[in-house]
Parts: sequence; C-alpha cells; structure tokens
Amino acid sequence: MAEEILVKASKLLEFNTPVIDVSLLDAVINLMYCGTGEIQRKAQEILTMLKENNEAWTRVDAVLEYSRSLQSKYFALQILENLINTRWRRLPRDQCDGIKKYLVDRIISISSNPSLSEDEKVFLNKMNMVLVQIVKREWPKHWPTFISDIVGSSRSNESLCRNNMVILKLLSEEVFDFSSGQMTQTKANHMKQQFCSEFRAIFELCQHILESSTNVMLVEATLNTLLGFLVWIPIGYIFETNLIESLTSKFLSVLPFRNVTLMCLTEIAGVTFPKNAPSAYSSTICRLFSRTMQQLNTMLPPHTNIPEAYAMGTDNDQKCISNLALFLSTILRQHCKIIEAECKEKVGQLLGTPFDLAMNYLLAISEVDDMEVFKICLDYWNWLVAELYREPPLANPLLTMNLAIQLIRKDSLCTRYHYIPYLSRLRSVIISRMAKPEEVLVVENDEGEVVRETIMDTDAISLYRTMRETLVYLTHLDCADTERIMTEKLQNQTNGSEWSWKNLNCLCWAIGSISGALMEEDEKRFLVMVIRDLLGLCEQKRGKENKAVIASNIMYVVGQYPRFLRAHWKFLKTVINKLFEFMHETHEGVQDMACDTFIKIANKCRRHFVIIQAGEKEPFIEEILASLNTIICDLSPAQVHVFYEAVGYAISAQPVQIVRDNLIERLMSLPNHTWDDVILKATTNVEILKDIEVVKNLVNILKTNSAACRSIGHPFLPQVIILV
Repeated sequence: MAEEILVKASKLLEFNTPVIDVSLLDAVINLMYCGTGEIQRKAQEILTMLKENNEAWTRVDAVLEYSRSLQSKYFALQILENLINTRWRRLPRDQCDGIKKYLVDRIISISSNPSLSEDEKVFLNKMNMVLVQIVKREWPKHWPTFISDIVGSSRSNESLCRNNMVILKLLSEEVFDFSSGQMTQTKANHMKQQFCSEFRAIFELCQHILESSTNVMLVEATLNTLLGFLVWIPIGYIFETNLIESLTSKFLSVLPFRNVTLMCLTEIAGVTFPKNAPSAYSSTICRLFSRTMQQLNTMLPPHTNIPEAYAMGTDNDQKCISNLALFLSTILRQHCKIIEAECKEKVGQLLGTPFDLAMNYLLAISEVDDMEVFKICLDYWNWLVAELYREPPLANPLLTMNLAIQLIRKDSLCTRYHYIPYLSRLRSVIISRMAKPEEVLVVENDEGEVVRETIMDTDAISLYRTMRETLVYLTHLDCADTERIMTEKLQNQTNGSEWSWKNLNCLCWAIGSISGALMEEDEKRFLVMVIRDLLGLCEQKRGKENKAVIASNIMYVVGQYPRFLRAHWKFLKTVINKLFEFMHETHEGVQDMACDTFIKIANKCRRHFVIIQAGEKEPFIEEILASLNTIICDLSPAQVHVFYEAVGYAISAQPVQIVRDNLIERLMSLPNHTWDDVILKATTNVEILKDIEVVKNLVNILKTNSAACRSIGHPFLPQVIILV
C-alpha cells in the first residue's frame, strides 16, 4: 500500500494539471509522519521537492479548503510562508492581493466560530502568524486600510474580535520586539510611526471591550494585547485616560484577569517619565500604587503565609505571586521617592501605609521556595540597600557606623530610619537563603547525600555574588543587627532547634561573605565565637557525614578571614593544623577543600609562615617541612600539587636567599629522591621508561615541580637545574 502511494506521489509534482490530488497529498504526509525507514525517507524527499517548487503556492488554497489532515494544512502554510519570506515582492500585484484576500477570508471564517477545538485554535494561530508576515510587507503602502479593516470587523463578532486582538498583538511584537535583523531600520521605524499614528482607533476598541464586554475570553485577549502595547504606546494613553482606573478597580480582583492585569500594571510601573512630563503623572502613579495595594489587601490578606500558599497553590496562584513580586519590585524601584513622599506626607511614617504593606509582601515573597521568584526580589533588595548605603552620611566610610546609634539624626537619616524594620527582616532572609560560594566543594546533592561538587554552577556563583554584595551593604548599614541574627542562628544550630546541613551551610556561607565588613575588633570577637561553636558542634555531632559538613564549613569560614588570621598567630597555627588533620579525612571532598583552604590562607598570610612568632622556637614552615611526608601521605597526586603550591607561597615570603634555597631543597626532597631513583635505574635499563607506572611517577613529579614553581617564582631556578 505504501509503495503504491509513493509511486502515485510523483503526480503531486505535475503542475500542468489544474488541481492537486489533496487525498494523495494527505496519504504521502501520513507516510512521512507515521512511516519508517526507506518509505519515510522517500515521502520526505517528495514533499521537499514539492515545497521547493516555485509553483507550489498555487496549490495552497485547495489543500487548506479540502484536506482532512491537519499536518497537510500546516504543510500548505509552510509553502505559503516560504513564498512570503522569499518571493513576495516579485509576485504580480493581483496575485498578492488574491493571496491576501483568500487568507483573510479563511481566518474570518474560522475565527467567527466561538467553539473551536484545540487543534483548530492552534491552526488558526498559525494562519494569524502567516497573515502578519504579509502585513509586514503590505502595510501601509499596499494595505493602507489594514488597521481600520481590523477594527471595523471586530465590532461585528466577539469571536472574530478576539482573534483580531491576537493578530494585533502578533503584529506589535513583530514591529516593536523582533524587528531587529528581520527588516531594515528605515522600514521598522516607518511601521512604528504608522502604528502610533493609527493607534487611537485600536485603543478606543480596547477601551470599548474593557468597558462593555462580558465575554471573559475576549476581555482576557484584549488585556493580553494591551500588555504588548504598553511597551511602546504614547505615554498619554496610559496616564491621561481611565486605563489605570479600569485595571486597578475592575480587573485586578477578578480571578481570570488577575495575572495579566498585574503584568499590565508592572509595565506601567516601569515607565520612565520624560523630563517635561506633567506633575499629574506622579500623582497617577501614587493612585495606581495605593489602589493596587487596597485590592491586594483583600485578595491576599497580610496575615497569609505566602511561602505556604505558593507551595500549595495552583500554577495560576504561583504565577500571581511571581507577578506580584515583579510589580512591587518594579514600582518601588522606579518610583520609590514619590511613593515614600506620598505615604509620609499623609501619615508621617511608612508603617501602616500601602508602602508598608508592599514591603511586607515583598519580604514574605522573598521566603518562597522558588529560586526564580527569589531572584526577582533579590534584584530589588540589592538595589535598595546599595541606594540606602550611598545616601549621606554613610557614603563616607569614616561615618559608617551602626545605624541604630545614628537614629538621633533622624533629619539626615530619614529614609534609612524608616527602613530599619524591613532591613532587619531582610538580613534574616538573606542569611537563611545564602547561595553556595564557588570555593565550597562539599555540598548536599539532590538525593540528600554529602558529596564533592565537581561542576561549577555559574548561575549559583552569580547568585552568591549578588547575595554577598547585598549582605555586605546590610552589614554596613547595621553591623550589630547582622551579628545578632547570625549569632542566634548559630545558637539554634548548636541547640538543635534548627539543625540541618542546609541551614548550617547557608549560615556559614553568609558568615564568610561579610569578611571585612565588620570593624576589626568586632570581627575578632565574632569570629572566635563562630569557630568555637562550630568546633563544639563538630565534637557534638556523630556520623562521618555530619562531621564532613561541619568541617567544610569551618574551613570555608576561616579561609574567608585572612585579616583576622594575620593578626592572631596562635589561631592561624591552630587552623592550619586542623586543615592538616582534615587532609587525612577520606570522606568525599573534605581533603580537596582542606587543600584549597590551605593554599588560600598560605597565599594571603605567607609571611607569617617564615618568621619566628612570639612563643615559638622556629618558623612554622620548619614544622611543616619536618612533617611533610606525614601530612601528605593520604592525599591524591592532584591534592599534593595544590599542597606544594601552597607551601611555595609561604617559602616565597622568605627574603634571605640562603634560607629560602634550603627551604626549597627540603620541600622538593621527596620528589627529587624518586626522580633520582628512576633516572639511576634508567641509566642501566632504558626500557624502564616504557613502564606505565614509571611514566606516571615522572609526570607526577614534573607537575609537583610545576606547582611549586608557580608560587615560588624565579628563586625556584636551582631546583629546575637539578631536574635538567
């Protein structure tokens, strides 16, 4: 049967017949989609030849009219779309007009039916997209009445009107969003100007629908179309009409329209006023904000547990919370000053105002367990705390003090003073959700296992950097409150009330992220307490996995505070010795992190390894070299290379050449001994150099030398000569 169809299929390529055999085309397309092997390949070949034929478009109307196969109709539209994109301007005018009229008539016929199946809706949308491709080439020169035609026909049938809204939205996107690279700049600008000049008729149609229609699907389509327009329409249509009033008072509280209305309000909130904008625009923004918050107060009562509501909600509920986050972060960022001023002018403070409600909503949404939603909130918080930090007097580092102490200067700190309760809650949220830094190697995977991280997640690193910057600003604004929250959370780890790997990780990553943000004495007191409690927690908890998590956090925290380590030798020595202990811990990732922390500390505190510290008989580097074999005996070759590079940093700080050369000689004695042994054996039996294990040893020795040379630099030259 399939072979017979393929034999007949050649008739599809004969264009001397007046009509196409539509049923034969349906059969061939069915073979292409459902056939296998050679049959499918031949069907595909025939269809490709048909599509590439310059006369193929003349068969499109018959296929769209008579085919019973949806795939065949899509195939016909592909042929038509290819014609429009490649040869439209070469067609005679009467043929262009004929194609245009046929497509419009088909769209009107299909879209006038209010009871379309899902397949028919998808097909109609494809036809809409093809029509828009024609409009881009015809309007306004060859189709000057397009806008008036589409507006006029919209008043005759609600189903047709709904589809016309879809067409207008698609055209708007093509002209204002996707025009780059698809049409010349001159053409794009001309179409934009034409759209703007004829927009009044479209806007009046939208207004008429929003004011009078009770058809839910039509109103929703109109709001979605309006959403696309808000990006570019002249600002007067937004601020000098009743549009904002309709959105906030009529549609926001209606469930089917809630999300698209919030998205419209977000676009409006993001509008930047021109310099000559009337002052009434600012008042309109304030009314938009207050009315929206009034509606939200009813829709989402302030006592609602938003993270729980999000977790238990439907897709639409979750989209609503996400859209609310976008709206609040946009309007508070774009129009912060006028909204603050309006609230303080009416009430004298921010507490109890729409602004207060908005901030508490945004803080609650920041706790939602969805990273994309959190990023929306974080972007706003990062901007806000940076703005607050830059305001006088805190812009001067000499005046950067505990914000609470400065409350007596309310006149100069008016904005920051009103933000204090929100910032305190924000600190707790950021600390509880701190992202993983790139230095951390031991993490909990999706299966709840503690493993070594092998692939760096660039999104996670970017998130961490933004969160770190936000928390550093928050610490500068009130270091005492940051310290208080971290201390409480650490106590809740040690007493078990909030113990979990995730909670401990986030807390320690947050503690590490504020390195340098505290005054030196405060940092000393705080860090000693943190390390003491973490070491106590390590002793308290049982199980290798628990200890591995705690150990990785201890290593991370101490590695982030080189200023403290440089100022406290005994603590530095204790930390290094603890790292050497961790180098014998076989749990996955712990040894890697111990080596990475050691190299970080050795690099930043190198001088302290080569001088005789108070209460010591010799430099610490001497102790390390004396115990070298014991320290590295459980490390892998790659970890040994990191260790050697770390010790190299310490040795490079020794200014006396004779002493430095001696240290290098002792550091390299182990690999040199192995090297000499292999070379000696090779002088009597060169075949030994073909042994895989011997070659591996030699390569490993060279890598060890390379690692040490990288950190020691030019003074390593005598060691290189030994190898040569």
